[in-house]
Amino acid sequence: MTTVTEAAGGAPVRTVPPRGGLGRSVRDSLVVAQRNLIRMLRIPEVVIFGLIQPIMFVVLFTYVFGGSINVPGAPAGDAQAYREFLMAGIFAQTVTFATAGAGAGIADDMHKGLIDRFRSLPMSRGAVLTGRTLADLVQTALTLVVLAVVALLIGWRTHENIAEVLAGFALLLLLGYAFSWIGALIGLTVRTPEAATSGGLIWLFPLTFISNAFVPVNGMPAFLQHVAEWNPFSATVAAARLLFGNTSDAVPRSVTGAWPMDHPVLASVIWSVLIIAVFRTLAVRKYRSATA
Repeated sequence: MTTVTEAAGGAPVRTVPPRGGLGRSVRDSLVVAQRNLIRMLRIPEVVIFGLIQPIMFVVLFTYVFGGSINVPGAPAGDAQAYREFLMAGIFAQTVTFATAGAGAGIADDMHKGLIDRFRSLPMSRGAVLTGRTLADLVQTALTLVVLAVVALLIGWRTHENIAEVLAGFALLLLLGYAFSWIGALIGLTVRTPEAATSGGLIWLFPLTFISNAFVPVNGMPAFLQHVAEWNPFSATVAAARLLFGNTSDAVPRSVTGAWPMDHPVLASVIWSVLIIAVFRTLAVRKYRSATA
């Protein structure tokens, strides 16, 4: 509520109280999210290029590697079996690679001084970052829809009811949202958008490839099997496969007896919530002190 006071000369002066409370924080975050979504619409090539890369991964892995990688329990060279094994991994890779875009966007705002202007306004401190990550979540959801359509066109199928399939996509989006907070922290830490893009991708490649996303874990060296099965990325991939009905009795959930692989849905939720709690706290703290 705006209050009116009188200055020494008798002229009314309007005073805007500082923002506070959950309601104001939510409204501020939605305003910032709307700003970022409008910006995305005005630069459609960002969205288009964001769609092209995952589609290329689907086509390349399906038709180039599909006949060479054997899924346990399936006939050698069974492309359909590998296609169903693969898609949860491609979906998860797509949502996590959005981290680089989130970091680059925030670094760009920092570089242009926009973050400093936001901080001068009477708004919730975490709203700028929350709004940005929510806008990225919407873009990621759009990418997943397009990617799912492409996957269906090349022969991927789900074998569970619609509720479980939607739950699988929800877990994927939750993981993407969690990782976007890592991107936000990187974007606030580096000095340029280019550095944010590189910093957002360099650690994602080992995270996504030392996992159960593209090949069965049982073919990895023993020490990598443990790393892969405790990888939060692997937990979400396993959960999505389970909810999509893309699992096989011939493929064991866990090779090393890791708890996340035996309880993938719960493990996926725990990992994602933990990542959000830790990196949102660090990102908001960094936001308070970061300068362009």
